[in-house]
Order: sequence, then structure tokens, then C-alpha cells
Amino acid sequence: MLVIGGGPAGSTVAAFLREEGWQVTLLEKDQHPRFHIGESLLPMNLEIFDRLGISDKVKEIGIVKHGAEFNHQQDSDKRKTFFFAKALNKQAPKHAYQVRRSEFDHLLLKNAANKGVKVYEGVKVTDVAFHEDKFVITTTKDEQGKTRLWKSSFIVDATGRDTFLSRKFRHKEKHPHHSAAAIFSHFEGVERRPGKDEGNISLYWFDHGWFWMIPLKDGQMSVGAVCYPEYLKTRDGSLEDFFWQTMKLCPPLYARMEQATMVRKPQATGNYSYLSSQIYGTNYLLVGDAFAFVDPVFSSGVYIAMSGAERAAKAITTGLRNPEKMEQEMKDYERYVRKGIKTFSWFIYRFNSPSIRKLFMNPRNDFHIQEAIISVLAGDVYEDTPIHKPLRVFKAAYYLFFVKTLLPSWKSYRRRLRNIRVSFAGGTTEQD
Repeated sequence: MLVIGGGPAGSTVAAFLREEGWQVTLLEKDQHPRFHIGESLLPMNLEIFDRLGISDKVKEIGIVKHGAEFNHQQDSDKRKTFFFAKALNKQAPKHAYQVRRSEFDHLLLKNAANKGVKVYEGVKVTDVAFHEDKFVITTTKDEQGKTRLWKSSFIVDATGRDTFLSRKFRHKEKHPHHSAAAIFSHFEGVERRPGKDEGNISLYWFDHGWFWMIPLKDGQMSVGAVCYPEYLKTRDGSLEDFFWQTMKLCPPLYARMEQATMVRKPQATGNYSYLSSQIYGTNYLLVGDAFAFVDPVFSSGVYIAMSGAERAAKAITTGLRNPEKMEQEMKDYERYVRKGIKTFSWFIYRFNSPSIRKLFMNPRNDFHIQEAIISVLAGDVYEDTPIHKPLRVFKAAYYLFFVKTLLPSWKSYRRRLRNIRVSFAGGTTEQD
């Protein structure tokens, strides 16, 4: 069994496959620890940590996140925090963690190795060839330029935004309903929330998108702006200056940045929103961002990757041991992954709309609406979750507010559609 990629999806699927008794090799192009954005986890991650046996280790490197805070664009006194303890499912975990991804991803990779996965770092996959539906030959090149061939019965693509197999088969598509670009960095000296709220993620709207603030355990803060691509294309000057200018567009956020110092060179990316037309095929399967990524707004990326990876390990195991069940297992896996993405995507598409801003800043719990929203924020979107009836009521309220605020809502909708067609080529990440 061969897994390409040592991020959360790859390390998780490799660990669970090894626990099922398979001989697993994992190939990672980088050397860990390495920088990665996406530091905010969800409560539903905690159950996966338990099954992986790493809960105590994650606790050591993380800061507790009790909820998600949404902030008014202009008024610092107007904010609403959704606490996970108030979710609809009272049995679900009541907190999550914020983690430095270099530490977290390395922890997951070492955990896979400790379970018996053969891990090779600094090894980049250059080609994959499928032979007579029986085996797969993978070609790699290491940091010294040495080429090697690997033979396996099955391959899992966990290459994240590199989307190796999706690109190879030309299955990768620009997302048809969403487009986003982002600027991000780490800072010291950012004002933190007091007491129990210190570890909560803060989200701020502004005219061109939204910001995140994710506190890290060592006192630093991850700050990013997820923007319409057309806005990022207006940059004239250095990326650092543009980032500071962008933060000034949201006074409540900028007030927390007055004593801040940027400690990492900022990065920009314009390839946030994409998906593959196919998630599996004969002797292969895609997990996590190798299949799709929409937007980081609900911090769902790591959870979707890890929950999908666990599900993938079960599907692969059942299918290989019972070949007559393989196709159905793959279909069930695809249905599972798409269900989670679909639930988050409805909110993602509309997050910048006036109606969503009003509903999130003025929540009501009629028909358990607020509890259901908190459940979504916690990642409780799979299996037999009770959120769907309350969410239908919330969606009805959204469309009602859309009609009541028709002109600004229509402008926001048209802007979103317009930006789907906008290409941004000024990214600084490896995938841009």
C-alpha cells in the first residue's frame, strides 16, 4: 500500500491502514517539520485523535479553542461567540485546539511511523503508472536527484493542493460556485482575548471578504485575509504593504494589530477553490485536499481530510479483502466525503452576503437553529447528525432576509459570480 503525502490526510490514512494489518509506505516530498497554514481544528477532530492514540500529544502543542467569534466590520463592541458546548449534539466534544501546523503535521507523521508505516521524507513522486488493474508503479526522485521505482497494489493520493493524480488524469476543475484568494502571515504582539476566550478563532468581515485571527500557544497569531480575487489583483507594491493596507479596511481587527510585528514573510495564494471530477478509480483513491478544497472559513479542512482518511482506510480494507464489495465501498466513501463538503459549502458560498452577516451577528435559537449552526462550526456534519431540520429553517430565514435586503444582497451575489471567472496569478505558494 502506498500513500503519497505526509499531511493530516496522508498520515491519518496510513496509520489506520497499518492498524488494519497492511504494509504501508508513505512518501512525503518535504522534510518535517515544515510550515503550513490552517491552524484551527474542530471539536469533531478530537474523536479521531482518540482513535489514533494522540490526544494527549495534541493537547501538549495546542491552545484550547472553546468557540468561534464573529465580529462586526466597523464596531469593535459588536461580536458574537458561538461556544461549542452549546451545540445540538450534547454528547459531542465541547472544545477544539489551535495548533502550529508544523508541529501538528509532524506529530501525525511520527505517529504513523510509530505504528509501523515506512515513512520516506524528501521524496517527490514524479509519475504513477497503472498496470493491468493489478499493480501500480510509482516513480520518485529524492533530494539528491536519485530515481526509484515503487510497486504497490493500491495508491492513496494525499498530496493536498498539489493534487497529483487529479492533475495527471486531468480531473482537476476550478470550483464552479466559488473562488477565493488569500494573504496570510504570523504575527507577534497581537491583542488576544482575555480568559477562556483566548484560544477562540476570531473572524471579521470587510468589504472584500473576511479575516481570520487564530491564536497559537506560543503567543503568536495567525492572521489571514480571504478575499475576492479581483481585490487581490489591485495590489500595487509589496505584498507586506498591501496586507497591512488590507487590515486597515477593518478597524476592529486593525485595533488589535497596532502593537503587532509580522514574523513571517506574508504569502498569497489564488488557488483555494477547486475539486476533482473523480475521487477514486481502479487501485487508487483521493483523500483530503487532493480531492477538493473550497474555503477555510469554517476551519473544516483538517477535519474533512482526517475524517475522510479514516473512512478511506475502512473502504480500502473492506474492498481489498472482499473484491466484490470494492465498488460499493468506494461509492460509499465518495458519498461520505461529498456530504461533508456540501454541508459546509452552502455557508461558504454565502458567507460574505448581508443576510449571513445579519443572521450570524443576531442569532436566535428558534427551532434549535443556533444549536445547529454551532454543530456545523464544530464539524458535526456526518452520520446521523440531527442538524438538518434546523438548518432548513435557517436557510429559509436566509432567503427571507435576502428578499428584504434585495439590492445589497443581489450585488453581493453578482460579485461572487463575477469572481468565479476571475483568475489571480500573483500567488507566492508552491501551488500558485
